[in-house]
Amino acid sequence: MTFNGWIQILVYCGIVFLLVKPLGGYMYRVFSGDRTFLSPILGPVERRLYRISGTSEREEQHWTTYAAALLFFNLAGFLVLYGLQRLQGSLPYNPAGMTAVEPGLAFNTAASFMTNTNWQNYGGESTMSYLVQMAGLTVQNFLSAATGIAIAIALIRGFTKASGKSIGNFWVDMTRCTLYLLLPLCIVLTLVYVYLGIPQTLSAYLDATTLEGAQQTIAVGPAASQIAIKMLGTNGGGFFNANAAHPFENPNAISNLIQMVSIFAIGAALTNVFGRMNGNQRQGWAILTAMGLLFIAGVAVCYWAEASGNPLVHALGIDGGNMEGKETRFGIALSALFAVITTAASCGAVNAMHDSFTALGGMI
Repeated sequence: MTFNGWIQILVYCGIVFLLVKPLGGYMYRVFSGDRTFLSPILGPVERRLYRISGTSEREEQHWTTYAAALLFFNLAGFLVLYGLQRLQGSLPYNPAGMTAVEPGLAFNTAASFMTNTNWQNYGGESTMSYLVQMAGLTVQNFLSAATGIAIAIALIRGFTKASGKSIGNFWVDMTRCTLYLLLPLCIVLTLVYVYLGIPQTLSAYLDATTLEGAQQTIAVGPAASQIAIKMLGTNGGGFFNANAAHPFENPNAISNLIQMVSIFAIGAALTNVFGRMNGNQRQGWAILTAMGLLFIAGVAVCYWAEASGNPLVHALGIDGGNMEGKETRFGIALSALFAVITTAASCGAVNAMHDSFTALGGMI
């Protein structure tokens, strides 16, 4: 372990901590139906969506109605994503000529992205067209994340409301979460990622000649927009097969820091939302403290294990930590930190290969 490594870890923790109160306050206003600085822009859009769908933002739902709406909505999302994959070969925005995804894999992927699991049994750049990545996987990243946040808000209301007969309105919570929280943040994050070098294009894959004279295909695509919600919504499913270890998904230490902060930002802020809705913010800080202590302990053990390296390798006279499966642009500290972050948030994104971690580091 190094002093520099611990400084990077502490800087990350400090940034997340500083975001808790302002983001939590904003989320509290969004889900309480209060006016925000985005209301003049997004308010008319929100009201138009309610009119089109026949939803009343003042209508409260019993928990059974809320749950039924949630299940129906996500079933529809599953069917749409499954259909897009099965029809992929006949749909536009497919410059690589991807064929239809076979039924078993399409079902697995649709179920995985619908439930915010994002377990992938495919390589994105070799299996999915741009249209499926954008209109299918990215959209489902938004919807599954918004569903999870809506459930958290409904649970908080169940704890804090004087009457337990209603827990809000699922359609309103989903709309406000997507419009006021996820979309604005993801637009900003996408622009930042493009500036940092993550591709966002509908152009075809590039052909390049290597130093040995061989031909190589370089996969590109609308990656930045998917990565923004992939991290912010703790989805984890990568645009490329190597996930956040791929230089086009996570090119440098700055993008790595932003992505790590994105994973924890909303989850940490929800503790503040709980405190505000309960009328006692100290309860939210207590929950955050408990979560933080467990997280720091996990990071410390994982970092120590990876920095200590493999004793079998040391016996060969090779000193140093365990760099197997890690990117040199991140090193051991940021790889261990990212691994614990993505696991603690149940995200699933990786910037290093976890099966190459030491036994203790992988256990954490």
